[in-house]
Formats: sequence, C-alpha cells, structure tokens
Amino acid sequence: MTNVLFIIPPHIAFEDFLNPLSNAKQIRKKDGKMYGSLVTDMPLGALSLSAYVKQNSKTPVNTELLDFNIELNELDTFAFPSPSEYYKDYLRNQLTTTPDIIGLSALFSSSYFNILEIADCCRDIFPDALILAGGGVPTSMYQQILSSTEAFDALCYGEGEKPFIGLIEAEDRKQYIDQHTSWITADKAQKNLSFQHNFIENLDDIPFYDYELCKMEKYGANPAIMAYGSLKNKVDNFHIMTSLGCPFKCTFCASHKVHGRAMRYYSLDRVKQDLKKLKEQYGAQIFVFQDDHFMADTERAKEIARYVTELGVRAVFQNGLTLYALDREMLEVLQAAGADQLVLPVESGSARVLKELMRKPLRLSIAERVADDCRDLGIYTNVNILIGMPGETKKDIEDTREFLKKLNANWFMISIATPLVGAEMHDTCTDKKYIKIKDIGCDFRKAVVSTEDFTPEYIQQITYDINLDVNFIHNTDLKLGEYKLALKGFENAIRALDNHGFAYHYASLCHEKLGNKETATNYRLKAIQAYEEDPLWRAYFDRFEISPYTSAAALTAEI
Repeated sequence: MTNVLFIIPPHIAFEDFLNPLSNAKQIRKKDGKMYGSLVTDMPLGALSLSAYVKQNSKTPVNTELLDFNIELNELDTFAFPSPSEYYKDYLRNQLTTTPDIIGLSALFSSSYFNILEIADCCRDIFPDALILAGGGVPTSMYQQILSSTEAFDALCYGEGEKPFIGLIEAEDRKQYIDQHTSWITADKAQKNLSFQHNFIENLDDIPFYDYELCKMEKYGANPAIMAYGSLKNKVDNFHIMTSLGCPFKCTFCASHKVHGRAMRYYSLDRVKQDLKKLKEQYGAQIFVFQDDHFMADTERAKEIARYVTELGVRAVFQNGLTLYALDREMLEVLQAAGADQLVLPVESGSARVLKELMRKPLRLSIAERVADDCRDLGIYTNVNILIGMPGETKKDIEDTREFLKKLNANWFMISIATPLVGAEMHDTCTDKKYIKIKDIGCDFRKAVVSTEDFTPEYIQQITYDINLDVNFIHNTDLKLGEYKLALKGFENAIRALDNHGFAYHYASLCHEKLGNKETATNYRLKAIQAYEEDPLWRAYFDRFEISPYTSAAALTAEI
C-alpha cells in the first residue's frame, strides 16, 4: 500500500494571516485578535489526482488530504512561536498514517514561501518520504524553488494526473522522475532542460472527484460563499470544474501555464451525472463552478445551467464570466439556476489599459450593457477591477474611478494588480526590475510594483481610496434609494472588517431610511467610535469630508 498525503498550503503569506493588512478581509478569533481571512475552496486538483490514482493504479493507494486553510480557520488562537512549529506539530500529531509520498499543491504566488516552509518541515519529520509539488507556482517557479530548498525530490510541470500515476506504479520511482519530461528535479533545472505538459485530453477519463477526502462541513465557511447574502444554507456547497483551459491572453493571468490555452471539456452527460450524484448522495444544495472560462461554449453553458435548475439546486460562479457571452437570454438562464449574484470581470475602466496593457478583449460599452441588464433582472453584480498594471498612468487610474461611478453595478472589488508567477505581467515586471524577489509571495491586497508612473505606496493608497469612493460615497444602490441592496454590500464589508467606519456609517443611514431606528443608532455609534478612536478612519472621513455624525436627513446632500 502506498500512502499519499496531499497538502494544501495557506493561500496567503503567513505574515498576512497573523498580521493582516488594514484593507484585507479579517476574522476575529476567540483570543480577540484579528487574523487574515483564508480562502477555503475545495482543492479540486488534489481531489482529481486522488480519484485518478485510486481508479487507475495497479498498486493499492491510500490518500489523505491536509488543507492548512481549513485547519488554520479552525484554530481559536495561534499559540505557536513560528509557522514551522505549527506545521511540525500538526504533522507529528494529527496525521492518521505515515506518508510514503507527500504532494504539495500551490496555485498562486501567495503560497510560495509557505510551500518552502512546509516542505522543509516534511523533510525533517518524514525523511524517507518522496516529497513533490505541483500547480501554478511549481510549474512557473521551479528554478527559484529548487534553488531555495533541497526538500523536494521533484516538481510537476502542469497537470499531474498522468505523471503521478506513472510515478506511483514505477518500480524505481526516482529513476522514473529522472527520465520523465513532466517531472522537474534540481539536476534537470540546473541543466536548463525543457519540460512538457502531459494533459488528459478526454476529461471524462478522470473519475468523479474524491470529495470524501474533504472535511466537507468545513468548506461552508468559504469567504466567497459567505459573501452571497442571498444564500441561507452555506454549508452544502460543492466546488466543481466542467472544463479546463482558456484561449485568452490576458497579461495578468497565469492559468494557462498549468492547463494550457486550448479548451477541454467534460462531456455534458458526465457533468450531469456528477451534479446528480452530488445532490443525491452528498446532499449538495449549491454548485460552485470554478471553470476559468465557463462561457467558452455558450450553448453548453446554458444546458448545464438548465440542468442545475431541473435539479432544484443553485449555481454560484465564483470566477468572472466572460462579459460578451452574457446576453439577456444567458442572464435569464443563469438566474433561473439560482445565480442571482455574478462576478463581472471588467478589470479596468480605462479602454487604453484594457486593450494595450491587459490585452483583454472587452469594450466598456459591453460592461455597461451587462450591468444594466443585471440590475433590470435583479441580479446582484460584483465588478472585478485591477489597479496598478505596468504602463498604467495616474490618469488611467482616475479614468477607471470615473467609469465606475457611472457603471450600474452593485459593488466593486478593487484589487491591486499582482504579478502572478507565470503571467506575462510578471515577466514584464521582472525584466524591467519593477519588483523585488522578496515580493514573490504577494497577493491582490499588497502593492509591490514600482514603475516610472507610480510607487507601490501610491497604488496601495489609491486602490483603497477608490474602493471607499465608489462603494460607499458614490454607492449606486444608495443613490437609487435601493437601501436593502446597499445594506448587502455594507454589511458584507462589516463582516470582512469589523471596525469598518465607512460601512457602519452608510449602513446606519440605510437602516434609518428603512425605519430600523435602533440598528441605525447602534451602527452610527460604531462609526463614531471608529472615527474617534482609529486615526486611520479619522483620516478617511476627513479626506472625503464625511461626518460620522451625519443622519439620514443629510443623505441626499452627502451623496
């Protein structure tokens, strides 16, 4: 029996978990301290690998999943002197078996330093185990990883199902790694050898994902799901993938490094079979679609959505859906499937930035039409925006601000453009020395890019400035008198940051308009407390000439 342990590292830098940035989502634990919020998506890569090897390996395989995002969320306090001590304590005391193979999965740059630290801990505790890693970070950063630690035996290039099954069945596993073009070793990297993808072309060859590995009840706390105010039951949600690949060449995206640009699909029969099984055997009530490009085949997308409607469950699309494909009919089909909240990946309000810097095939008029249609249909819209692309100017950034003020959306997720390893943006930043090596583990909340046009400090400040401007001061729902809709955004902000002065202030105005006098008073007191006790919030109130003492009677004049 071969025992395999899949490890999912924290999706944010550990320092950002222990000491979150002021503009990051935070969670107050029982010790009273604020911690960074961890995204707890079901790790579909590991679930796919587990299912594939169990079905296809001639050698008996036992798999176990350790998702540190889930485990850290469960802690009441972090009482360890360092992340390494925490990792070692868990690995020594809480695993059910001793692993023969350990596979770390890291999709995003923010996991970079975590996988190095976890790998070193694994090597210390399990010296005889074969230690591997896969995902976007190892695929794109194998040189840096293998020069930073000797803990890894190999890294997988691209998708791992076929390389992994071959490795497990090999009589001499280290020899197999040395010879296979999808496995990267320190020696191969030093020789600058080229590596190859080994895709499964027919995705139906991958069995039903091994959801049994997950502590399923723990994934209901996913911050992305918790942000959906209309979802009352947020526990029985299951993440799924119906396709792989994306043909677009957006410069800020790195997904193609793992899955390629050509689209590959699970058959419609297979998708329906999996959805039905999730409902009937696992009690699924919400399907969270994780496809990079769900709308690649619009008729297929409609059929899947209609089947979700037929099953009587709900669809959630956590990633942005391609805007050009969201015509009125498509929106109505998605809404019937329960998708009453959508992410619109606008990315920039500057036509120049979209075309020249992001190479994103989008006209702003399409974004306006989709936002208008969604509001007309009653679909809540979250708009993705990235600020701080290399080549972006301060004028471009202000153009984005002004565009968002007139876009008929409900909420704007203003993030910092981040040089993800594997993305063209990262190559540009590296070539032009816009970033430093220590900033590899950055995420969308921390500015690290410095160009001829701006500093990281400017991007950090202006991003949050625009967030406050368009989501609070010029909130579209508030302007239209849609106070219940406006409250949805404000109270989500309070859940993300429980001392959010602006969120309490504007929520108090909404509650007063709705006749909820007691709640309005309590919220106003919270806003005043933030103003009087927190210099940061006092500065923001003063910056926009807003008074937390303002009542709803002054609402019209204020906005």
